[in-house]
Amino acid sequence: MSTVKSLWVMAQGDPTFMRRVNGWLAVFWLVMIPFSLWMGWLDSVIYVSALSLWALVSGHWSAWQAARVEVQQQEDAKAREKEDLVSEVVAAILAKTNLERAPHNAQASDASLS
Repeated sequence: MSTVKSLWVMAQGDPTFMRRVNGWLAVFWLVMIPFSLWMGWLDSVIYVSALSLWALVSGHWSAWQAARVEVQQQEDAKAREKEDLVSEVVAAILAKTNLERAPHNAQASDASLS
């Protein structure tokens, strides 16, 4: 059971995998439409009930995934708001430079040039 759970967690964290799975499921169900008509399965209450349950599950799963992504985006936005990028840049510049007063003669010559 733990192997299945770890695979499920891994799949949930990989958007590329989830996009592929959902794409192939969409193709599968598109192919199933004419096949179901041809086989006469749409007259079966059990088949239509199973399709309805699948539609409910996949719809709620999609909404849950979208909400999960939205929550993560909000958390990332809040984290970016809390960051003080300007202070970090100034601290990095100060750490890499040496601020000293210019010699008096250099100031006088700079003033005479203007």
